[in-house]
Amino acid sequence: MKVTINNNTQDTVSTTVAALAEELSLPLKGVALAINNRMVPRTDWELTTLQENDNIVIIKATCGG
Repeated sequence: MKVTINNNTQDTVSTTVAALAEELSLPLKGVALAINNRMVPRTDWELTTLQENDNIVIIKATCGG
């Protein structure tokens, strides 16, 4: 299915946020994710399903000044 991740259209076979995080090799900590402008708590990633044309924003925490 096609989804938009950080303004880039991408094909994915993942059906849940957790599967997408694994597919994208996201770190276990320091990541926030929103689908269609709604934050998804990490505790809900396993249960949150993805739909065709979802708009996903992934934010990774960084260190530095």
